[in-house]
Parts: sequence; C-alpha cells; structure tokens
Amino acid sequence: MIDINESVMQFLLAFLVVGPLLGAAAALLPAPPGLKGRSPEQAVLRHGVTVTGAVLVAAVVLALGFDHDQPSKMQATTDISWIPALDVRIHLGTDGISLPLLVLTALLTFLSALYSYFKPPAGPSPKAFVALLLVLESGTLATFAVLDLILFFLAFEMVLVPMYFLIARWGGEGRAEAAWRFILYTLLGSVVMLLGLLLIGISAGTFDMVALATDNGRSLTTSVQVIAVLAVGIGLAVKTPMWPLHSWLPDAHTAAPTVGSVLLAGVLLKMGTYGFVRVLLPAAPDGLRTFAPYLAAFAVVGIVYGSLACLALAQRGAKGDLKRLIAYSSVGHMGFVLLGIATMTPTGVNGALFANIAHGLITGLLFFLVGALKERTGSTDLDALAEQTGAALYGRAPRLGGLLAFGAVASLGLPGLAGFWGEMLALFGAFDPADGLSRPAFLTFMAIGAFGTLLTAAYLLVVVRRVCMGAVPQDAPHLTDVRGYEFAAWTPLVVLTVVAGLWPKALLGLTDPAVQQLLAGGTR
Repeated sequence: MIDINESVMQFLLAFLVVGPLLGAAAALLPAPPGLKGRSPEQAVLRHGVTVTGAVLVAAVVLALGFDHDQPSKMQATTDISWIPALDVRIHLGTDGISLPLLVLTALLTFLSALYSYFKPPAGPSPKAFVALLLVLESGTLATFAVLDLILFFLAFEMVLVPMYFLIARWGGEGRAEAAWRFILYTLLGSVVMLLGLLLIGISAGTFDMVALATDNGRSLTTSVQVIAVLAVGIGLAVKTPMWPLHSWLPDAHTAAPTVGSVLLAGVLLKMGTYGFVRVLLPAAPDGLRTFAPYLAAFAVVGIVYGSLACLALAQRGAKGDLKRLIAYSSVGHMGFVLLGIATMTPTGVNGALFANIAHGLITGLLFFLVGALKERTGSTDLDALAEQTGAALYGRAPRLGGLLAFGAVASLGLPGLAGFWGEMLALFGAFDPADGLSRPAFLTFMAIGAFGTLLTAAYLLVVVRRVCMGAVPQDAPHLTDVRGYEFAAWTPLVVLTVVAGLWPKALLGLTDPAVQQLLAGGTR
C-alpha cells in the first residue's frame, strides 16, 4: 500500500471511467503520420493496447493507494449534482467489493487488446473494433464505480451496444442470430430492471446507493421491496445469466470472437451478480429474503443443468463445440455465485464475490486457449479435434496442452487454485443461511450444489482426456506451441489463479469488512 492524496485517488477513479471513452473517440480519428508504423490498422491496434494499458496502470495504482485498513469505507469518491430535478448525481466511489472487479476488468481488457494487436480478429475495420472495445471497457468500469441507481442503469446498458457489434461484425458462424438474441434478452431484462430501480429510488426518496445501503430498506415497505426485487432481479438474472434465462449465452459465446468471449465471460456476467450484492442486498433486504429460497433453487438447478449440458457436449459423437461447452460451464459456475448471495450471510456473499473473480480469471484463460486451438486447427468441434484416440495436445503442443489442463483443473475447483474457495464458501453459507431462511431447504440446496461439483469434475476431465491425451498420429499436421504474445497475454491469468488459490486472504480481506457492513445496513 502507498499513501496517495485523496484528490489523486478521485482522479484515478474518474480516469478509469472516462479514459477509455476518450480513447474510443481518438481511435476513430486518423492516425498521426509519425504513429502509423507499418499501417494505419497497426497504429489503431497499438492505440488500443496503449489506452487499455494506461487504464490498467491507473487501476493498479488505485488498488495500491486504497486504504486496506478500511475496505468497508467508500474511497476515491466524487459526488457532483447532475440532474437536480431528479436528484441524480455523478457519484463515484470504490470499496472492497468493487475494487477487485475494477482491477479484473482493466486487466482482461488490456490482455484482450494485447492479444488482438498480434492476432487481429477477422472482420471489418480495426478502428471500429478498438473503439467498441474501449466503450465496452468504459461501461463495465462505470458499472462497478458508480453509486447512483440511474447512473448504474445507464452504465449497465452502455455495454450492450459494443458487445452486440463485436459479436455481429467480428463473430463466427451464426453471429447475426446470436447477436440479436443477446440484445433482445438483455434489453427486455433491462426494461423491467429500470422500473424496479425507479420504484426503489422514488419510494426511498433517493437514488444514492450509499444512502440506500445505510437505510437498509427501512424507508421501503415490504411489498415495495418484494416488487422491486422481482423487477430488478429479473434484469440482473438475465445478465448473470441465471437458469432458465441463460439461453442467449451459449450462442453468444460460440459466435463471438475470442476476445469477445473473454470479456463476456470475464467481466460482463459479473455485472449481474454485482448488482445483487450492491443494490438489492442492502437496499431491499426483506424483499430479497422473500425470494432467496427461489433464487437458491434456480441457482442449484443451473449448477446441475450446466454440468449435464457440458457432459452431453463432451461425449464422443455429440459434435460438441468447446466454446459452447465452456459457455454452459459458466451457467454452472455463476449458479454458485447466486447460491452464495441467496444465503444472505457474510460467508456466502464473500464466497460469491470470490467466485466472481475466480471465474473471470479462469474462464477468461479458457476462452483464450480455445481461441488459440481454433486458430491452429480450424475447429472447436470436439469430435473433429479428437477423432479416434484424442487430439494429443500433450504430444503435439505440450505447453498449450498443459495450459488447457491447468485451466480445466482450476475450473473444476481444485484446492490450491482460485476456483476452490468461492464454491466452498458458497456451500458453507448454504449450510447455515441467514435468520428467517429455511435451513432444511438450504441444506438440500447445498447437497445438490456439492453434487454439481462432481459433475463439473467429470466433464472437465473428459475434455482434458479427449483434447490433451492420445497417441500422435504419423500424419498429424504440425501444431505451433504457445507463441510469445500468447504467453504474455495468458501468464497474468495463470499467476493470479494460483495466487488467489494459495492466498485467499488477499481478496477476502478486502471483501469481508465491506460485506459485513452491507449486511448490517451500514451501521457497523
């Protein structure tokens, strides 16, 4: 930790939100003659790396300057009146809940830009691609940084357009239909969510999320809270995505370009679960308690459903697509996050926040690896890859095979890696849920969730066996192993997955005091 002036901290947080937008505008301008390099296309891709790199540096400095002794306190706050008639304010700030998500977003976007510089996605102008990537980053960072319900909604919506175009213009087969399904599902969810957010703000007399958390639902009747949680929860559940509102996700992931899949899984899905923790848990606790058993039930159905879908895709002869399989695995992993939130306990919510970060790191890495595999072999179809004995990645590209196996065992929750702690804490939270929740019901949910971890291990080990193992055929085409730029883009994710697994206090020390305060209504 380093001592940084509060005004500098405020500037850093504001730069995280505004910097990528300015970079997106600059990306659309003609490149100055001295910066063109070999071509204007190369110049704009380099511009993307530079801007996302600057944002990542700002995020890291913000994390270093963060007062780790008071993670429950909002820091680097900016509070400016924006629309006085509605009492809407430009209110920014970060605490132990949002800081890890800000850093994760900045890191994954930078790694995506770096990967795209060396391996530009096939499609229209790189100018538009870089501009959309930066607008997407700005919207995601704003979602985690704003403390006003109206601003939260605007930031939440801001990411839809760039992600739609990234899928529709730079995606693969079936991209148009996948992009339409993505935008329709999320827009319909958002309309309902806006009504719920307006209901909370108007009934409580403020849209300020800090004031709402401190009030802890005392100024909202139980019926208002129930209606608000239902409305806002539907919008957040679509983005998470919660079963049965998940059906847009597999198509979007399968059609999206590699970096689109990385950002969709790594950061966009986190916006939904973050909304549950930041908005509904503190502002409408009675309403959330009413729906908590249903939320937990949907969560565990999602865990088992996602795992069974992955098992079906992994079988020989199923024509299973690896990207689709990882997308379905996300439905299962986000089920653990929702289960942790539904327990309404510090243990469960901390587990949910930890699982959020772990999923972003591990699934981001897996999508990078599958993208590299597709580039080398021309396919992500498991049957086409494995043929009779297996794709034999260990023999043909040992580093790539080793990294894929690492990503798989991290995803199945191997102790000592990041995937383990979030799922375990979510299950612990279900073992002893908050007062007013049925313990027998949550014990049942815990048992089903634990069964889901076994199914997760089963399908991931099948994937490793089919893709990494097998004898190398005599006529097998040569496969290039991990290249230098790929090594640079993937190493941070591997290192952080190990560090978070071996030293969970690094994350839990940030989130726990903030979660305790949220659950106590800002009175601690």
